[in-house]
Amino acid sequence: MTFVRSFALRTFYFSIALVGFWAVCVSAIAVAAPGQSANLTEQAAPQSAIPSAGTKSIPNRVPEQEDEVRQRADSLLSRMTLHEKIGQLTQIFYQYFPDTTSVDDRIRKGEVGSYLFVTDPSIIDHLQHVAVEESRMHIPLLIGFDVIHGFRTIFPIPLAMAASWDPSLVEKAQAVAAKEASAAGVKWAFAPMVDIARDPRWGRIAEGAGEDPFLGAAMANAQVKGFQGAYIGSPEHIVACVKHFAAYGAADGGRDYDSSYVSDDQLRNVYFPPFHAAVEAGVGSVMSAYMDLNDVPASGNAFLLQDVLRREWAFKGFVVSDAFAVQDLQTHGFAHSPQDAALRAFNAGVNMDMGSKTYLANLETLVQQGKVTSTAIDDAVRPLLEMKIRLGLFENPYVDTAHAAKVLNAPEDREAAREAAVKSAVLLRNQGDLLPLKKNISSIAVIGPLGDAQRGLQGTWSFGGDPSEVVTILHGIRNKLPGARVEFAEGTKIKREYQPDEDWLQQADEEIKKATDVAQRADVTVLVLGELDDMSGENASQSSLEFPGKQEQLMRAVVDTGKPVVLALVNGRPLNLSWASKHISAILEAWHPGDQGGNAVADLLFGDANPGGKLPFTWPRSGGQIPIYYAHNLTHLPEGSKDFVSRYWDIPSSPLYPFGYGLSYTHFTISNLILNATEVSVGESLRVSADVEDTGARPGDVVVQLYIHQRAGSASRPVRELKGFKRVSLLPGERKTISFTLGKDELSYWSPVEKKWVEEPEDFDVWMGEDSSAQLHSEFHVKAPMRK
Repeated sequence: MTFVRSFALRTFYFSIALVGFWAVCVSAIAVAAPGQSANLTEQAAPQSAIPSAGTKSIPNRVPEQEDEVRQRADSLLSRMTLHEKIGQLTQIFYQYFPDTTSVDDRIRKGEVGSYLFVTDPSIIDHLQHVAVEESRMHIPLLIGFDVIHGFRTIFPIPLAMAASWDPSLVEKAQAVAAKEASAAGVKWAFAPMVDIARDPRWGRIAEGAGEDPFLGAAMANAQVKGFQGAYIGSPEHIVACVKHFAAYGAADGGRDYDSSYVSDDQLRNVYFPPFHAAVEAGVGSVMSAYMDLNDVPASGNAFLLQDVLRREWAFKGFVVSDAFAVQDLQTHGFAHSPQDAALRAFNAGVNMDMGSKTYLANLETLVQQGKVTSTAIDDAVRPLLEMKIRLGLFENPYVDTAHAAKVLNAPEDREAAREAAVKSAVLLRNQGDLLPLKKNISSIAVIGPLGDAQRGLQGTWSFGGDPSEVVTILHGIRNKLPGARVEFAEGTKIKREYQPDEDWLQQADEEIKKATDVAQRADVTVLVLGELDDMSGENASQSSLEFPGKQEQLMRAVVDTGKPVVLALVNGRPLNLSWASKHISAILEAWHPGDQGGNAVADLLFGDANPGGKLPFTWPRSGGQIPIYYAHNLTHLPEGSKDFVSRYWDIPSSPLYPFGYGLSYTHFTISNLILNATEVSVGESLRVSADVEDTGARPGDVVVQLYIHQRAGSASRPVRELKGFKRVSLLPGERKTISFTLGKDELSYWSPVEKKWVEEPEDFDVWMGEDSSAQLHSEFHVKAPMRK
């Protein structure tokens, strides 16, 4: 969910969330589109990474109950007043913008169908008692919350989880979040966010899966499975909300909320596939976006919400606006009044108005004026009632606070968070095999503003968590080596501010000197740099990729001591590592790793775990390369031509690290690329396999990646496109055969010339390897089908 208008409002909401969370503690002691699917096999065992087009891996409902659900919803509608129906279309922030009508009175009058930003089980239980026992229609509330990467237990941020390249891990994490949220009475998560982001200045890149539609679709599918379980209403699961539809991540200049201008084929080939994968997985709700898309606000955009979502994709759930987005149709200069804004959003296909009360204030008048029909109101309300029925809220609306306390304190959930943080980490550099560090080391310096900072490890959208439970990197290292001398120096302070305070910056020079003294006394330094929680996420775009504050100066000063240095990054976007990548021997990308981040980083630094994560985006050398992504088109003087030097005269145009990149403490070889056919007809499939072997001395994980390129067609195609991946665990000397299927889904694309999905008879390249620069290559031909 998106709702923050200013840093002040952001702080206000954070306070509400913390109050709600601590109340919990006190009271208790909380389809993929064509071209977006692949079958993966490890030797002979087939696995599906992404559902094929037209396949629903999670039904949107229990099929045998469909008629009963519809009948129950229609029975309710037949007895509801117009005012009560519009109340079901209204979502209100709990205790926000208080007026003469109390929260309980609004519920009694049937003026609210959903609340958000209340997490205290006892308060939710009270609200449900009012709704079920004191309102005329006895309809329970749908309680929503931003369950983004955990509820009480905070997992790594979604961008980090995508770096695991492990959909099963992602599904497991969101199942834990769903279990905790459901126990507290929260039945609706405003996640997953599946916006493709190719401009890392955009703060919300931290909430998605990066730049690639295939990887993004796999992560969307996994998150929906994790939240919703086998079907909507599965025990200990909640309904998911895929957001923000659509192309929110393409905002001009990476500036949050600004307009997006995206061609039709880019929408279809890049930005839509993760949303389609979520719909094919049976996601119960969709959130419309804030921004203008090609000059039409997404929350008033009938092309998105009616033509594509409902008609093309046959979505049967409901659409909720982003916060205040309905009233903002007037702010955009799209609607001329609040009443016009309500009409435009409603006609475009928004079922529920989040926060603004614009529907509540205007829809009844629009019906009386004949601008909205009673039938249309019923059609908008019905899926909301059906969702409450499927979730079992009519039978079980109340909250068992004792059970909630038990679920919210389950120790196994903390272990799951630690595993996720380990598997999400990406080893970017390890010159001279500095890592893993030896456990018999006698002295370690932990230096940096994020070395002992709880604000930083949880990351954006972690309001439901308990900051006091965060294990910092300093404490993780001390837990790992209780006998070693582990000294800490902050080195410099960082904070989010528009214009840094000069006096504060001057004090930083003194702190840097203290930090270098600590480094001089140690055998090795672990330098922990990056961003605080509020430096990435919503309303947190950044004009450059430089380290905030004086962290770059601190880095250089510590390296100048001549002692071995390991750089651990805590961040929600790529930062400028141009200098670090040449002068620091080991760089570990830990992201915002969640509550157990410190223990996970220590596991990785000292070899109890082996890094296996891969980058879900292309890491630029500097902000001047943005946007940079691997799946670009061929152009005049391509990169591979003999005369090519660079697109820039001052720096290489290649990225610092390619998409899919990540090192390990062991070594792998991928060989013996075999195609079971070098020619197939349109509509047929071929199988691509290769052997992967651990040739090092340690067990480890490798992500085998498959890329293709269509050499010609009705439109230019990207130089490479990811069409399959598999994370594989291997013992030293162990070899496995990994297979992928390439068929119509993988070989089709939306043609801007044909204005439809096409699979064309053409020549194709295929590569397999460990990142997007893979060199193991073969080719095949797709021929036109035989005419009968």
